[in-house]
Parts: sequence; C-alpha cells; structure tokens
Amino acid sequence: MVGVKSGTWVCPLICLLYLLAFLQVEGDNVPMTLLKSAVAEGAVCLDGSPAAYNLAPGSGSGANNWLLFVEGGGWCSTVNDCVERKGNFRGSSNHMPPVSFSGMLGGVQERNPDFYNWNRVKIRYCDGASFTGDIEKVDPATGLYFRGARVWRAIMKDLLARGMNKAQNAILGGCSAGGLTTILHCDSFRSLLPANATVKCFSDAGYFIDAKDISGADSILSFYSDVINLHASANNLPSSCTSSLPANKCFFPQNVVATMKTPLFILNAAYDQWQIRNILVPNSADTNKTWGDCKLDIKKCSSDQLQTLQGFRTTFLNALPGAGSSSTGMFILSCHTHCQSGDADTWFAADSPRIDNTPIGKAVGDWYFGRSSAVRKIDCPYPCNSSCRKVDSNSMED
Repeated sequence: MVGVKSGTWVCPLICLLYLLAFLQVEGDNVPMTLLKSAVAEGAVCLDGSPAAYNLAPGSGSGANNWLLFVEGGGWCSTVNDCVERKGNFRGSSNHMPPVSFSGMLGGVQERNPDFYNWNRVKIRYCDGASFTGDIEKVDPATGLYFRGARVWRAIMKDLLARGMNKAQNAILGGCSAGGLTTILHCDSFRSLLPANATVKCFSDAGYFIDAKDISGADSILSFYSDVINLHASANNLPSSCTSSLPANKCFFPQNVVATMKTPLFILNAAYDQWQIRNILVPNSADTNKTWGDCKLDIKKCSSDQLQTLQGFRTTFLNALPGAGSSSTGMFILSCHTHCQSGDADTWFAADSPRIDNTPIGKAVGDWYFGRSSAVRKIDCPYPCNSSCRKVDSNSMED
C-alpha cells in the first residue's frame, strides 16, 4: 500500500513543480516597482501617485539585452476625463492591477524564442498623454498632475541605473497609446543607450492616422489637439517634426516617422478596431446609429460599410512609410482587431495570425536581427486571410 501511495503521488508532485516553474516565467505576476524617489521631482501619475513599471530580469545570453514595452490606455482630452482616470489604473499607480508577462514579453523560449531571456520591462501608463505632458502648476480643485514627460525621464533614469546603460541590444515597444509613445520617444530613447548597442523600436496598433471621419470632419485631429493643449505636450513632441509642422500634426505617426533616425517596426491591423470606432466612425459622426454592429464585428458590416472600410484601409496604407525606408519593418494584417503582441496566442503560436505563413513574433525577430533583408508584409484585403479568425472582433486594450 505504501508503494501504491508513493506511486500515486510522485507524478502529481513532479507535474506540479513543472507547472510552478512554467508559471514563474510565463504567467506569474511580475513585481511592480514604484518610483517613490522620483515623486519629489514631480514625476507622478495624474493623481500624484508614483510612476511604476514591472521588470523581469534577463539571464544568460539576454542578460545585457533590454525590451521595454509601454502599455496602452488611450488619452484624456478634458479635465473631466482626466479626473475620472484618477480613480482607476489609467491615472493612478494606487489602482494598478498585477500583470503577467506573455507574448512579446513572455519568458518561455518556445513561445518567444528571440526575447524570452532579455530584461523585460512593462512601463505602466498613467498620465493620459503618451508621456508628453509637463505642467508645473496643480489646480487644487482637480488635483491633476500633468507630468507624463517627467515620468518618462524618471523611468528611463531608473532603468539605466539598473543596467540598461550597458545594453548591447534594446527594443522600445508598446501597444496602442503605448505604441504611439514608442514612436514619439524612439529617437530620444536611442540617444540614452551606448553608441555601439543595436537599438530599434516596435509599435503595435499605435500607427494612428490623420484621416477624416465618415461625416467629413477632422474628429481625431481635434481630439489630439485637445490632448496636447490640456497637457502642454507641444514641447515634448519630437522637435524634428514640430520644427516644420504644428504640434497637433506631430501626434500622428505618419508625420513623425518621416523624420525618425531609429529603425521602427510597425505592427497594425489595416482594419484596426480602435481606429474604425474613433477615427473613421466616432459616435459624433454616426448620428443615425447605423454603424453599431459593424464597428463591433466586421462580419456584420453591410456591403456599403465594407466599401467604406476598404477605403479606410487604402488611406491607412498610403500613410505608411514608403518602400524607400529600408529600416522600417511592417506587418499589416487584414484583421479586425487592436493590439496583437501581448498575447502568446497571437504572437508566436501554431494558429496565430500570419502573413505568408509567418507569425508576428518571427517577423519581428527576423527584422530586429537582420535575418531577412526586408520584412515588409502587407496583407491582402479583408476577408482574404483565414488566420484572422482567432482575433477578429476581439477585445481591445484601449
């Protein structure tokens, strides 16, 4: 009987140990670092709480390699919007939930073969302006701190002191508003690292385009103008852009990328859910409420609506860097989704979305390490790509 009990329990115990080891690197919560020392410098979230990030240390061949990934979360363009954020994780580190690392940040080699053992950092987003705002005065009536640019500098300073100043390889990436952050701060990020380091940037669902909505209005331009004015962002946008264009135009990647010096990879859905809902068909433009179902599920679009979406895809493709930009990688899927790099199922799985039978994770790795001369993959129009079935109409980060 003893032998039977022993045999009964040995396997489950071993399996449990393997499971725990797996969770430790792939699914366990990664500790959060609060930059309490930077509060005195004014580097704080909207509510005045400390800036924050999560760090999974690198090991082995990845000990001197750094992957920074900025989480998304939209923007606040009015005082009321920003006040609402103070009470949740979009504006306060006091309310930030734990995070687990997966997809591009994942720590399992089979699921993330190129970056699994790097120093992997998730930069928490709590300023509402893609880390561009900087206003000294705080209105006591609202208690709002518009200090995103200071938060960015404080996090960079802390990570450099933790070893990023010796980086051999580095990537600055992000999703949605974090993907826009990546583009806006890409060249300045590169300037912080050793001259001999290989430094590149990666934007997932952050290539928001300057386009009119279905009513012919410039809704997204007006919105971004309000964000910039509220947070006083103009002085913290890339000067290479603002030297020749108004600040509100320099919140659009298409105007910034043209002047960037650091290599960039653009991952985006041609039918990006957020852009369709907020750029092409904002509620203000859909006065008859005929787009509700289509915006949620592309399979429910009418033939006329699909034609409009195909026109938006063309506008999006025309806003991308031209073929002459050899350092710019692209992976433009025909999926109806938003953000695809943070999930193991879409990053590097057997059934993840693909172009030319290449998953996202492999395309990004090939581009970063130069395993392919040019990684510029642009999908055919919807509904040609059957691999999109897993992500079409999935939930969005923003």
